[in-house]
Amino acid sequence: MNSELIHQGERLDDLQTGGYYLIQDPRRFCFGIDAVLLSSFALVKKRERALDLGTGTGIIPILLEAKNDGEFYAGLEIQEESADMARRSVRYNGLEEKIQITTGDIKEAADIYGAASFDVITVNPPYMIGEHGVKNVNEAKYIARHEVLCTLEDVLKQSAKLLKEKGRFYMVHRPFRLPEILKSMCECGIEPKRMQLVHPYVEKEPNMVLIEGFKGGRPRMRVEPPLIVYEKDGSYTKEVLRMYGEMKSLR
Repeated sequence: MNSELIHQGERLDDLQTGGYYLIQDPRRFCFGIDAVLLSSFALVKKRERALDLGTGTGIIPILLEAKNDGEFYAGLEIQEESADMARRSVRYNGLEEKIQITTGDIKEAADIYGAASFDVITVNPPYMIGEHGVKNVNEAKYIARHEVLCTLEDVLKQSAKLLKEKGRFYMVHRPFRLPEILKSMCECGIEPKRMQLVHPYVEKEPNMVLIEGFKGGRPRMRVEPPLIVYEKDGSYTKEVLRMYGEMKSLR
């Protein structure tokens, strides 16, 4: 019925939650487990509006809608090809009244949407600074992984403008940048309130960190027990399997 929404070279992935699917192009940047973890770490309450910055193909707004009872979800993406796939995924799932995808620059997000217009901001930003790490010859993937079009500071400054007072900010990032992340959040008026380190295996050091902040919140942060992704045999742990299967009816 919706096959015309899937273009040549693209694939349709079953998200295993909400009965939703996502259109992706394997030649571009496809979502990873970090998006799944962030969508489970974040919370969007009834009558709340949420915005995902740098949404890519729209995975986080779609997962958030499947797992929460928020009123409205938006996604901002600078790469038109990715934004187009996100819009087609929204249509494929019949979510046009709940999710809106906009093509635009994170650095101009507050001008696009207006100040204090969201209760929740989520972001799975580029992890690498400039040329740090191996440069990928695929431009779309390189932009998604490296701070070439926006920096951590850009994300935080715009989030602070976009959030209502006491609004919540959720981000997944790399632990090696934690000192910079926490310092920059405080400087931008987003107080770190909750943090969880993510380990690939129980004996391995963490390779991701999930952070929640409140705009104008008081200083006090809770560190949650670490999240382990894989069992020794390489299968997902029960905690991660639960995240893949979460439904808003279970909240």
